[in-house]
Amino acid sequence: MDLNTKAALRTEYQMRRDALMESQIADWSIEISNRCLKVDLWEHSIYHIFMTTEIKKEVDTSYLLFILQGKDKQPVIPKIVDDNGLEHCLLTDQTPLKLNCWGIPEPISCVAITPQQIQVVFVPLLAFDQYGHRVGYGKGYYDRFLAQCPKSTLKVGLSFFDPVSKVEDIDASDIALDYAITPKEVYTF
Repeated sequence: MDLNTKAALRTEYQMRRDALMESQIADWSIEISNRCLKVDLWEHSIYHIFMTTEIKKEVDTSYLLFILQGKDKQPVIPKIVDDNGLEHCLLTDQTPLKLNCWGIPEPISCVAITPQQIQVVFVPLLAFDQYGHRVGYGKGYYDRFLAQCPKSTLKVGLSFFDPVSKVEDIDASDIALDYAITPKEVYTF
């Protein structure tokens, strides 16, 4: 089996995440957020940010959310509406949240924002390669969503780990990143 297929990378990188301690996740998430401040993406106003699921030991985006709020940006968060799609909801102090079946905080009610309005997307991923191709969880939610965004929308992947050389099984519906940010580095594609 090829080690750089999406399926193999999903397994390997979820195992790597599972081995992380809570303190590492917190420290590296802060470092990733601080690196985001050094990237030229702060002149926009509408930012889509994924909400962290602790079950999968994802990058903690709460630090980035504080940065967005501190810069008076409009954060938008996703809500899964069915097997194929996401709804995108403006996040305010009054937005009620509830954990979905995957442990992801989602809005109960929603002020909808269209994908065409979104200028920057912080994208969840398990792994990425040196060409900006990402490996997600395999459901295709983000590829379908990103395909609806304007070409000018910046796509920023957040990862605890450095890139692999190449994801072998990229297909036509996969949307590449503009940036990937790790605790140590900013990658530009």
